[in-house]
Amino acid sequence: MTTDKDPMGQAIADFHKNGKASRLRVLSPMLEEDEIPVKTLFRTLGGMPVIEQTALRQATGRILDVGAGAGCHSLALQAMGQPSVTAIDISPLAVQTMRDRGVADVREQDFFTLDGQYDTILMLMNGIGIVGTVNRLPAFFMQLDSLLAPGGQLLCDSSDICYIYEDEDGFIDLTGIEGYYGEMTYQMQYKGVKGDSFPWLFIDPETLGQQAAAHGFKMEIIARGDHYDYLARITR
Repeated sequence: MTTDKDPMGQAIADFHKNGKASRLRVLSPMLEEDEIPVKTLFRTLGGMPVIEQTALRQATGRILDVGAGAGCHSLALQAMGQPSVTAIDISPLAVQTMRDRGVADVREQDFFTLDGQYDTILMLMNGIGIVGTVNRLPAFFMQLDSLLAPGGQLLCDSSDICYIYEDEDGFIDLTGIEGYYGEMTYQMQYKGVKGDSFPWLFIDPETLGQQAAAHGFKMEIIARGDHYDYLARITR
């Protein structure tokens, strides 16, 4: 990814340099415009949701932090005394920021082309969203199989976003939706930097469990959040 197509990386670099950043806008043809408070990407362990704290405390061995952003999870793990933490991100500006912030092992790397063996793979802040669509889950589980060491685990969180289709009577109406309802399309913009559109997957726990089983894995929910979000552990 080049820096002129890297709005999140620009926002992360600005906040790291100046202690503040402009609006990181999240655009979607499916939803109203939203934004990511850039400050939250720099939070420490105590400022993280319980789901993320739980994941970090259960991470062991050789740990891979996927889509690490500004490095908050990797830095928290290092502070907790974890000796082997690798952070990856496709944003060159995020990678440089993580290095500047003291993440020991940082790589500009796409998860789907990564080699290696890890005991714990973390995909937090809905990190499994990088899969994009349900149809890409077979490729995802194939890559997961190549990266997980024997006895290893994936810890990932996501949300069941069926609630956005809930009417005023509390009925969820999914009629007329093409494909899986958790498949979204986003584009990010920071100042004058607008990234390419990309698919993003929010997957409900039942579908994730079914897909995991279909590809030789088992899934268990180990924590639930306050708003349809959950933390899952996936193992062979």
